Amino acid sequence: MKQVVQNYKSGELAVLDVPVPGCKPGGVLVRSAFSLISTGTELMKVSEAGMSMLGKARSRPDQVAKVMQSVATNGVPATYRKVMGKLDSYTPLGYSLSGVVEQVGAGVDDVKVGDLVACAGNEHALHAELNWVPKNLYARVPDGLAPRHAAFGTVGSIALQGVRQGEPQLGEVALVIGLGLIGQLVVQLLAASGVRVVGADPDPARCELAERLGAQAAGDPASAAVESAVAELTGGHGVDQVYLAAGGGSNQPVELAARLCRDRGRVVDIGKCRLDLPWNAYYEKELDVRFSRSYGPGRYDPEYELEGRDYPIGYVRWTERRNLACFLDLLARGSVDVEPLISHVAEFDDAVETYQRLKDGELKAVAVLFRYPRRGGEAEVPAKAPAVAVPAVDVKPAPVRAARTPVRLAFVGAGNYATSMLLPHLAQRHGVELSTVVTTTALSAANAQRKFGFAEATTDLDAVLGDKSIDAVFVVTRHSSHAELTRRALLAGKTVFVEKPLALTEDELAGVLAAVEESGNDRLQVGFNRRFSPLLREARQRLGTRTGPANLRYLVNAGPLQHGSWYLQQGTEGSRFAGEGGHFIDTASWLLDADPVSVYAVATSGNEDLQAVLRYPDGSTATISYVTTGPAGFPKETLDLVADGRALRLDDFVRAAVYDGRRKRWVSSRLPKARDKGQSAELAAFVKAVRTGEPMPVPLQSLVATTAATLAVQAGLSGGAPVTLARSR
Repeated sequence: MKQVVQNYKSGELAVLDVPVPGCKPGGVLVRSAFSLISTGTELMKVSEAGMSMLGKARSRPDQVAKVMQSVATNGVPATYRKVMGKLDSYTPLGYSLSGVVEQVGAGVDDVKVGDLVACAGNEHALHAELNWVPKNLYARVPDGLAPRHAAFGTVGSIALQGVRQGEPQLGEVALVIGLGLIGQLVVQLLAASGVRVVGADPDPARCELAERLGAQAAGDPASAAVESAVAELTGGHGVDQVYLAAGGGSNQPVELAARLCRDRGRVVDIGKCRLDLPWNAYYEKELDVRFSRSYGPGRYDPEYELEGRDYPIGYVRWTERRNLACFLDLLARGSVDVEPLISHVAEFDDAVETYQRLKDGELKAVAVLFRYPRRGGEAEVPAKAPAVAVPAVDVKPAPVRAARTPVRLAFVGAGNYATSMLLPHLAQRHGVELSTVVTTTALSAANAQRKFGFAEATTDLDAVLGDKSIDAVFVVTRHSSHAELTRRALLAGKTVFVEKPLALTEDELAGVLAAVEESGNDRLQVGFNRRFSPLLREARQRLGTRTGPANLRYLVNAGPLQHGSWYLQQGTEGSRFAGEGGHFIDTASWLLDADPVSVYAVATSGNEDLQAVLRYPDGSTATISYVTTGPAGFPKETLDLVADGRALRLDDFVRAAVYDGRRKRWVSSRLPKARDKGQSAELAAFVKAVRTGEPMPVPLQSLVATTAATLAVQAGLSGGAPVTLARSR
């Protein structure tokens, strides 16, 4: 395998062929996907290696002291040989990467081969194709987080530990001195903690970046701008905390910290800057000076890092591994955004040239990543995101027994959507009997039974699936359980109505279709109700048949979520778009009468706003803008479709208009401000299909294509390139 190394004596950088490390017990062998160059720590080391011996001595007085002690103990000749031998050896570079587990050592049971992990440590997360990483120095990457972003895990942990040392409180004001890689992460972490942040750095571009990422203000520490901003935000009292994230030999950061910190404020040293504390200034304010040791508790403890002995969580809440996992979670949930920090992505084979460009100042960067090849030369993370498979549905359905009248329905789940948008339409419908409601808690089942007249209430799902008198099952639970419950109900021979999404991953989708093929039961409907809206159906009819490609724009003003919403649990329940994006893709595909063939998605930094552009076989395109930051008074859903000199406009399911040349025909809802998004008509069509045995209201292949396209949006966001929707078998 190949590894980046440096000769500290000569300063030579090289990519060497070295043996593959063994997979020892207590750790995993990881094949690198991306590794991060620390433009602070690593470049300092690279620069020192290029100095003369005197320059090296001046830059590392701590090492000089060790040499002098060795001279006193072992004599000059032995010490000289020892020092020269050490200097004239190759040393590794790197300490932050993401990669795929290739082998699992004995005693490791929290990851498996093929898992994506983030790794830490200047002896274990090196710029190398393969690394052996002990258990406490890796963390599994949350689903949906891009490998290039997960490579920031170690530096993110350093920033996170620094912020923890500052003990920020809601409403406080902090000053971050030094807006390099660590400083930019500290700014975002503080902003996410409810702290107002002022940044200080002589580089205007870095100041501008910090303001985009959450700082209230940022400026040159030598100017009056920083001091003015602090005075304005603190009423002249000074900041509550100062984070020293700067390097170099200047004492200016320490002096600025004393001047702008409030009485009894906290000063946290994260970087490696000069620390000649001005005694009077620090004494008079009784400033609390703290140090942040790398990634957190456990760092430099061989029993923790090498032997895998964890610290009890009751005594040490945030170890370096827990910090690593926490930062990855913040990335996955969008609380921290590292994409704007990536200045350059270099191929691993170009490592030496990249370091040289950074050292010479030719490449100006906050963060630089190395991208690694797979064995055989195939890119580990290709420039074009991998295709998302759209499984072809080819099943010979089992004979459908004629359902009795009335149609007997069971509900699995009775949450807010089920009780407000589905059950009211079914409870009074002729020919429908609400047979059984199944919930995980007895009280919620009893409430649904009392309110809607279910014949039975239970927590026993198996009993419902085994009840041959039940014709159809509604799956209206949390997103993470949809695919598995649907699979089980199909295998039990039930007709299934599952609320969106059908699946959160390709594997889940494949599992549902495997159940269809195994059982011959393709009686499935997903709750894509908008295509059933009477207003939209009439507008589509009035638009007429088109002959040329169309352009469709769909703006969804989703708005913010309330605190505590389970939609925020993205680690288990998927992103908001994964949960409800299928609604809008299905509507677009129904209007365009085709399934998409590719998806390109981009997201706004710092929140869940995104745009997805879908391309269709005839050249039509649909752009779905999903925003969470819009004003509450703006319509939630607006849609425009233009084709063949005609246009359709939908205004939040209240009004619709069709334009044809100079003519305009309005199609309006029956009641002012009434919004009929099609639930009633959708349920009527579903019940009819169950009662008569007719085909389901929406073809299964369309449901599969919409689900695959929704999954492709997340894949596109992670890969940064168009995703092909490949029809597979």
